[in-house]
Amino acid sequence: MRKDQVAWLFLAPALILLAIFSLWPVAFGSLLAFTDYSLIRETHWVGLDNFRYIFDNEMFVTGLKNSLLFLLMVPFVQIGALSLAVLVNNQLPGIRYFRAAFYVPVVTTVSVVGIMWGFMFHEQGALNYVLMACHLIGAPVGWLSNDTLALFAIMFVTLWRGLGWYMVMYLAALQAVPADMQEAAILDGANRWQRFWKITVPMLRPTIMICSVLSVLAALKAYQEVDVLTQGGPMNSTFTGLYYAYDQGLKHLKLPRALAASFIVSLFCIGIALVCLRYLKPRHR
Repeated sequence: MRKDQVAWLFLAPALILLAIFSLWPVAFGSLLAFTDYSLIRETHWVGLDNFRYIFDNEMFVTGLKNSLLFLLMVPFVQIGALSLAVLVNNQLPGIRYFRAAFYVPVVTTVSVVGIMWGFMFHEQGALNYVLMACHLIGAPVGWLSNDTLALFAIMFVTLWRGLGWYMVMYLAALQAVPADMQEAAILDGANRWQRFWKITVPMLRPTIMICSVLSVLAALKAYQEVDVLTQGGPMNSTFTGLYYAYDQGLKHLKLPRALAASFIVSLFCIGIALVCLRYLKPRHR
């Protein structure tokens, strides 16, 4: 038996489970987006009717725009995570506690995060208290009740939750950078900034690509923070594409419309991920 056949044999159980529980539901759900599927009625093929409906629906268009707005935080997440990784990559007393502290938001359940930030963003909450004590605002701000500010407040919470996850990935990549390359650059007279841009960043390029693609997908699929903090309000201003699918599918039992919305969001995810892979992939000279 050839080595590649042995490899496929070992991969077979995982691939079968992946096909049954991931690939088949995705394919079947995509097919149902073109029908009038119902749990109690006979299903008929309706073509693009569900897609026409959601694009004529203001809530979905707003949700799609908000999902794209979430992409604005991707550079901040990546720059912040890389900065934190560089910071905690030093051998300082108690540095392990700092690493753990930065990672705590990642393992904190979204319900706890929602309760905590709900108190923080409340008009009588800690955030307004600190800002008023510093004389930065004159009156309490309704961070989650203002239809202009609510989405950006949720984006900040999403950024806060994601920093620790990407920090760990960048930290692992930083610790894999060969020390002899740094030492050779020091002997050549390169300063810390030059070593970072000429040696560290090129070595981190594969990790930057992976983290960027993952953060883009997470931004486009934003749902949990919206659900626990605003439930799409105020005035539907915090609807995202995926939250619209949840609202139609589980709240109103309009499954074909929910599947059509999910299909569109998935297309955006695939398209933007391919762009990231195209322009961020490592270039070997």
